[in-house]
Amino acid sequence: MSQEPQNEPAKPHQNKWRLGVIVGVVVAIATAVWVSNGAKLQNSSADGAAYAPQPAIAIALDEAAQGELAAFRATAKGEGYPEIRFVSDQGEQVGFDHFDGKVTLVNFWATWCAPCRAEMPALDALHAKYADQGFQVATINLDVGEDGIEKAKAFMDEVGLKNLPLHADPTFEAFEVLKKRGTALGLPATILLGPDGHEWGVLAGPAEWHSEDAFVLIEAALAAAKS
Repeated sequence: MSQEPQNEPAKPHQNKWRLGVIVGVVVAIATAVWVSNGAKLQNSSADGAAYAPQPAIAIALDEAAQGELAAFRATAKGEGYPEIRFVSDQGEQVGFDHFDGKVTLVNFWATWCAPCRAEMPALDALHAKYADQGFQVATINLDVGEDGIEKAKAFMDEVGLKNLPLHADPTFEAFEVLKKRGTALGLPATILLGPDGHEWGVLAGPAEWHSEDAFVLIEAALAAAKS
């Protein structure tokens, strides 16, 4: 009686070839995923907003942050804050894109914050000094409640602030975004935005904004905006 032919065992070189093909496929897939994820990290921030890091600007601002502004942290990662919303001086719900086209120093403050109150006149003067050079100071008041904006307006009138528009977020949600992002933990908190509305640097706490050190920083930012 004839026997059924038996399958021959795979030869060693065939096993090696098959293993090589499998490894190659796995590596190709892993590489594709890595490249894809890398591209996403390079082209979007944590919140999905497109960005482009600007290391040259970060270096220039870091070198300019001296003396009274030594605590300023230059970033220029290009990170945006599309989730931040507030009421403009015209009573409209807007975001940081409201400031597009100018270098903008965004200062978050409240009337119950003593350091905030102390630096407001200096911010008012800084705004006036560079207002015709593509720069602006945008203060966003965080007094909570229906009368929050009225409290802020009363304070600004009391101390004679003549140059700063009154922006406000009586919900305090904008500051919650800053805390979640690790941008700030307390008031005052300041973000320097480039003309595209993306972050160029941050400062936690008060500063001498109408000083030679502040002028050096702002002029470095304006120079960077033109480069």
